Amino acid sequence: MTDGTHENLDRLLQSGSIKLGRAQRDRLDWLVGQYGAPTLDGAGEARRSGVIILKEPPSGAAAELFYRSLTPGCAVVIPTSENPGFDFLKSKLTEFGTVGPCGAEGPHELWWGGIGWSKFLTAADASTDRPRIVSCYPRGGDATAAFALRHSLERFDLACHIEPIETEFGDRVLCFEKAEFMVRMWNKYREPLLFVEAGAVLREAPLLPSFLGCDVALHKWNRWEVSARTLYLGRTDRAEMLLRSWQQLAASYPAIWEGYLLDQAWSLTSSQVPLDTVWLPRSYHALKGDLGAMRATILHGEQTTTLDLGPDPGFAGIARAARRAGRTGPRDAFMVMTSKAETGTGIAVILRDVAASDAGAVAATVEAVTCAYAADCGGYGRLELSLCAWQDDVGAAREAAALARYRILEIAPGQRIANDFFASHAANEAVMTARHLFP
Repeated sequence: MTDGTHENLDRLLQSGSIKLGRAQRDRLDWLVGQYGAPTLDGAGEARRSGVIILKEPPSGAAAELFYRSLTPGCAVVIPTSENPGFDFLKSKLTEFGTVGPCGAEGPHELWWGGIGWSKFLTAADASTDRPRIVSCYPRGGDATAAFALRHSLERFDLACHIEPIETEFGDRVLCFEKAEFMVRMWNKYREPLLFVEAGAVLREAPLLPSFLGCDVALHKWNRWEVSARTLYLGRTDRAEMLLRSWQQLAASYPAIWEGYLLDQAWSLTSSQVPLDTVWLPRSYHALKGDLGAMRATILHGEQTTTLDLGPDPGFAGIARAARRAGRTGPRDAFMVMTSKAETGTGIAVILRDVAASDAGAVAATVEAVTCAYAADCGGYGRLELSLCAWQDDVGAAREAAALARYRILEIAPGQRIANDFFASHAANEAVMTARHLFP
């Protein structure tokens, strides 16, 4: 980006009162460099190219008109995409990625998408950034599948590490075994890692994730179930945080299917740091027999199973809608902030009625809560902020907070949040405790 383009973008964001963290701004700068000049709320305008930043979720009819006005030369950026009001528009677009919130500096999730992957796939072919392909399979098992993967790599001149590992079962690798293998690879090599399940073959060089420069790249099966068969990790602290969270969860819950644990590691990491995630196209997770198998970059030989991808009916009901929109669900904290307070006490703030409220009011309330906590945490060592569209969501968030033994505060969009919000509630709680102890 030129200095002039950078200044124009600064003015555009200021005019829309759009608050971005550093990682989110870096992604937006990159998109402007790829697509061209940005505009704000371009609904109804025919655009051949450029970045369109949306502040307000369009209605059903307006979303349809907006979608029809776009071309593959346009990118759509939603800087407050945690709001479920944007879900309908997202469902019509190709989801490229998300960048998680980062405290008071950038208290929203940024979503970016467009019309198809063709622009990026073409550009990635010329990329000089190349990942190391890693894979593992049970020691003593059939090595034919691993040989096929290694053979398919030869014509792309890609570095690889494919090895047999000790496993609990001779016919498969469990989640904790795969996660431990990935941690070893992370410690052993310095370049980005792309895990590909043994049994898959590469039809094209898988350069898209490294070209996009993300922290992590995943594929969502059925648009919501996270798969661990294709997993890219960039060489960033945030990628390492996700990897180690996945390893810890897998070690703690070895019987849980790997897609769920990777999903939970993603949700946990995204709530704490601005994780730059790319949601890989189906060509990076194609199956033999798919209609698009001939155009696949990574072609997996085995059909999906419940062991790999679920589905857990209970989890589906909670997470499906949110994951399809690239966001966390009500049971998971949208954002986690910590303070230097010595107390281990946590507080859960539940923002209710998000779906029925004005998007600007929701965004302003999120910003007010995070700014208040940054200004005066009130002695609370940890803040977990949850966004709830419906009353059932509020119940799920309350249950999760109660299990963690957090103080629970429920607020509404547009509610005034003063800088002493947390200190005031802590003082009130202390008074109530004193009255209980000394009636």
